[in-house]
Amino acid sequence: MKKVKYILFSSSLLLFSGVIFAQQESITTIYKDQMNIVNPAFAGLDKETNVSVGFRKQWVGITNAPETQTLVFGTSVGKNLGIGVSAVNDKTFIEKQTNFGIDFSYKLKVAPELDMYLGLKAGGNFYEVNTSGLGTFNTVSDPALVSYSSFKPNFGVGAVLRNEKYFFSLSVPRILNTVRSRNEDAQNYVATNRPHLYVSGGYDYDLDNASEMILKPSFLMRFVDGAPASIDYNLGLSFFKTFEVGAMYRSSDAIGGIAKINISKRLLFGYAYEATTRSDMANRLNTHEFLLKYKFK
Repeated sequence: MKKVKYILFSSSLLLFSGVIFAQQESITTIYKDQMNIVNPAFAGLDKETNVSVGFRKQWVGITNAPETQTLVFGTSVGKNLGIGVSAVNDKTFIEKQTNFGIDFSYKLKVAPELDMYLGLKAGGNFYEVNTSGLGTFNTVSDPALVSYSSFKPNFGVGAVLRNEKYFFSLSVPRILNTVRSRNEDAQNYVATNRPHLYVSGGYDYDLDNASEMILKPSFLMRFVDGAPASIDYNLGLSFFKTFEVGAMYRSSDAIGGIAKINISKRLLFGYAYEATTRSDMANRLNTHEFLLKYKFK
């Protein structure tokens, strides 16, 4: 009986992915510490060199539920140029894809205390469907269930306005449409990745004269043709620039909490917990996210 339920669940996932043509890209809750993923203009921001790795486990309790791993690196080169690397690896059931990009940013002084960063991302998407783990009731293999892999090049652009207290970000990290499977030789379309527009911003409010307590509201909006907009609202409270706690609300389906601690002057650890707000999802479908960020200088 358990095996039958698993096959039915797997089949419903495949059917669902076959009719959606505007699926949202990867979502991360601790987005402020890995903004290169959605906006290449953040590469080498403030002449910093840092690297971060993240892991996100979604819907704990369901076998083969979505998992995401992230890698972000950025450094400054010269006076106004920044370069970086960003990679996002997603795995859901039999489907796996990795978005990889090389990021470039250029700094422009627009006012004495206001800078604009312009960014360019060049890379692509590695996509794979591995059907070897599928089970069917037929003794003869289904010719439609064929494994498939591909690489699609892409590029993106972004811009950031920033001063000491606030930032505003606008970007499209992948401009080209990419088909994730072909309608050829008994293979059907799975989905089409369409361009996503990201709008983000944040402000740091000093709650005392010594800046020992800082209130940090921020938001991240995602827009894509054919799907509802998704907005993350985050509110964090930083203590002595060492420890930060906060809450998040995602308009589409989640609420949660975030905690970050500076283990040392160079090493940051972050954790986020999400719970779904959808009434059609079981209470156990919660999400955990971890982040490590190291600053070289």
